[in-house]
Amino acid sequence: MEKSLVCITAISNKFWKIKVQGNMFIVSYGKIGTQGSINTKEFASEELCWKEANRLIESKLKKGYRESLEQDSEVGVMTESQFWDLVETAHQKGGDMEEQLEWLDGKLAKKPVSDIIKFDTHFNRNYIKSYTSDLWAAAWIIMGGCSDDSFDYFRAWLLFHGKGAYEEAIRNPESIIPDLEKLDGEVPEFEAFLYAAGEAFEEKTGQDLDSYLEIYSQLSGDDQEQPDLEMEWDEGDEEGLRRKFPRLWELYGENPIG
Repeated sequence: MEKSLVCITAISNKFWKIKVQGNMFIVSYGKIGTQGSINTKEFASEELCWKEANRLIESKLKKGYRESLEQDSEVGVMTESQFWDLVETAHQKGGDMEEQLEWLDGKLAKKPVSDIIKFDTHFNRNYIKSYTSDLWAAAWIIMGGCSDDSFDYFRAWLLFHGKGAYEEAIRNPESIIPDLEKLDGEVPEFEAFLYAAGEAFEEKTGQDLDSYLEIYSQLSGDDQEQPDLEMEWDEGDEEGLRRKFPRLWELYGENPIG
């Protein structure tokens, strides 16, 4: 259930919205035309949740609120195609990845919270596809070693290149060589992209990352977990790594980036 109410009088110009999902609800409220604030509350049962939601609605109606006749601008359904379009459009909005991500964060912050969560859901479901033994081997060669965290940041760097380049890198890690050659010695990592949705949420609502993670876990429906990964290569087996990715080894085996 979703309900959107407004209170427009000579001294008031406010909105109040509630969305019930299972045993929790999200309430957003504030001055019409602003981003407003967001609160969430979880209950022991769906029955208790609905009872409290209806009580709050009745209370608002008694205070002069009425149902909004306008389309609820806070309802968003971002598709996966729109997710990739945003990522790829960002490449045209700045001279480097930091400027491009700044544009993306600002664009996301103007969207409904539901779209921010959906963006992050699409991000995570695609991001997990790159958790592969071959890509880790490639990152190891490129950077002369690759920790768990470094591999996370490397995969974020890959994903920021867009759908086609990202999926091709998963199929064939050596396809990223042209992008590596553009780095001019910089490490192929982009940690900040991992937090894009959280940053956009904070900019939009003023709430912190912990609040975002709580709302994300409740609303995203994203129950995928990072799979167990069995390495198909040995970091000490230089000849094995050379055979696996000969072009990467030729370029970076003896002269890794960073």
